[in-house]
Amino acid sequence: MRIYIFLILLLIVFFNSHLAISQSSYRAKIEKNTNLEAQTLLHELNKTTDTLLLQSPTKISHIYSINTAYKREIDRYINTKNYMLPLQNLSKGKHVLVVSQSAKKIVFVIHIIDAFATVERSKLTYN
Repeated sequence: MRIYIFLILLLIVFFNSHLAISQSSYRAKIEKNTNLEAQTLLHELNKTTDTLLLQSPTKISHIYSINTAYKREIDRYINTKNYMLPLQNLSKGKHVLVVSQSAKKIVFVIHIIDAFATVERSKLTYN
């Protein structure tokens, strides 16, 4: 009888952990720029690795990314010192991000390892 109770509890724990892991199906990895001139820009991923956090003592004017197909997926003109960039819209693979500060450009790499499981919205017509 104890074996059956143990097996049932083990199955419950297994399925609950599987659901908890599947909720965070988005993973990204950052390769920081270690140049001394790039230390003015704090570029980190948040704890859930779905948002890029940018912080600078000077204003950030432009952010763009280039993917492995040499296309820009992000191209934003901003004028702020702190910025949170959601990574949900990036495709899977390597992305080179360029952040323009006053007179310099800081380049670093983000690898999107596993993209969000999004359902593509099709154009539905309702009659």
